[in-house]
Amino acid sequence: MKIALAQINPFVGDLEGNSEIILNACRKAAKQGANLLLTPELSLWGYPPRDLLLNSLLLEEQHKILNKISKSIALDTPKLMALIGIAEPTQDPQLPKLFNSIVLVKESGWEVVARKQLLPTYDVFDEKRYFRTGEPLGTLHIEIEKKTWHVGLTICEDLWVEEELQIHRIAGPDPIAQLESKNIDLLINLSASPFSHDKTSLRQRLAAKAVKRLQCPVIYLNQVGGNDELIFDGSSFVLNSKAELTLTLPSCRQSLVIWETTQTNTSKLISTVTPQEQLFKALVLGLSDYAKKCNFNSTLIGLSGGIDSALVTIIAVAALGPKNVTAVLMPSPWSSVESIKDALDLARRLDILTLTVPIEALMNSYNLTLETPLGKPPEGVTAENLQSRIRGTLLMAIANQEGHLLLSTGNKSELAVGYCTLYGDLNGGLSVIGDLYKTSVFELCKWLDSSASLQCKSTLGLSNNKEIIGKAILNKPPSAELRPGQLDSDSLPDYKILDTVLQAFIEEHLTIQELIDSGYCPTLIKQIENMLKKAEFKRRQAPPLLKVSTQAFGDGWRLPIAAK
Repeated sequence: MKIALAQINPFVGDLEGNSEIILNACRKAAKQGANLLLTPELSLWGYPPRDLLLNSLLLEEQHKILNKISKSIALDTPKLMALIGIAEPTQDPQLPKLFNSIVLVKESGWEVVARKQLLPTYDVFDEKRYFRTGEPLGTLHIEIEKKTWHVGLTICEDLWVEEELQIHRIAGPDPIAQLESKNIDLLINLSASPFSHDKTSLRQRLAAKAVKRLQCPVIYLNQVGGNDELIFDGSSFVLNSKAELTLTLPSCRQSLVIWETTQTNTSKLISTVTPQEQLFKALVLGLSDYAKKCNFNSTLIGLSGGIDSALVTIIAVAALGPKNVTAVLMPSPWSSVESIKDALDLARRLDILTLTVPIEALMNSYNLTLETPLGKPPEGVTAENLQSRIRGTLLMAIANQEGHLLLSTGNKSELAVGYCTLYGDLNGGLSVIGDLYKTSVFELCKWLDSSASLQCKSTLGLSNNKEIIGKAILNKPPSAELRPGQLDSDSLPDYKILDTVLQAFIEEHLTIQELIDSGYCPTLIKQIENMLKKAEFKRRQAPPLLKVSTQAFGDGWRLPIAAK
């Protein structure tokens, strides 16, 4: 049997457009002699559709589109069958009123062949808001050239049942165990699994466990593309009956590959990429799709000469091309000559347009105006925040007038401790590196300026002959430059220490006492935790950010603002 793995990038809610993507994949697969086409979880909707699932008109449209796909297959590719992810309405009025299902579509029509059993409600997932737990539908029986194939079907989380490999496992049935007595020839898992560090390896280890339990090959097919804050990396694969990688699909791009059930070697392996390259490609994909799917053709960035805005600018150039990126320099009396030079040098290396808008006159105007209500010019943190808000207003005005997508350049460390200004540097339509700690920003930038990144940069249209970031930016002590001689270290612990503690609080959910018991200074730990709590109101008003960690600020971070 020839199986086509369609690692596609659906547009959430565009059922008509997604059906065309699926039909195009059907035509390509049929030309290569495929018998069965696989598409990801909820492929007709795009994942996650969220409250679009509550729209009854879309559910009616879905039924019509499935009929249309079946007719198209009958006309164009009659020998091909396709597995498509849908939202299946239930037959009663009780809530939730849907199943997360898979249909088999062929020339004679379509039918539901699997329903998702394990519905995630952790982190960014909220499937029990929309779906019921599906009952086991057994196996799919496919006859190809007088041989009947017994195929087990699972949907994303249904594979995540190995407690020793996972931090947490959803309470509920074990869909793999249900298949152990079925003597299946093949297990298929159709997924929409977001990118995060080490996720690819974990998926493969989970699939390997399923291989050993079921004694058959496993196909894991994942969605690719950016949808709001989530980035789906694809990275689909096939394991043979010995749990060896037989086929891997590329990370962060669409792909259609044929796998034959007779194929057991690793001749079609696509070389793996380093974690830094995968992270960079994921951020580029996330920004590219966010801009495209929100109808933005260009981006605007406040370029300071610091490492954060430098990295965001490079990601923007890789995502949209240099002609679609504009950088604005907004020097104040406290901006160093070196920072202005570093920003302009970076822009020249990237061949992007720059605008220079000094803000000293605006600062003086605000100071004069505020003397009446304050009794004196603003000073201290108020004066510093005012500079950030002046810059934020200028950027928003330019973006508004020119139709640019304004990119926020703050990192996760700053967002965690509130080292950012509402209506200032938090302005923007998307936070590109808001899920990268400051130390991670430095690591990614060092990789970008190393020989290890040459091929990746070339593939993404970046210069691969010279350093992009440059030593001047890489070696500069972090500073907001809002007062003379200011450094981040004046207000914050060293980033290596700060980021380690923040990661323990945010990703690992450790307590103050656990950190103190592990050897940290109690005063330091309490200071960091206090900053983390006090900044919650800022994070609630921050732009959406691209999620690349196991715990990002955003939809998966649900702490109250007013809490003791």
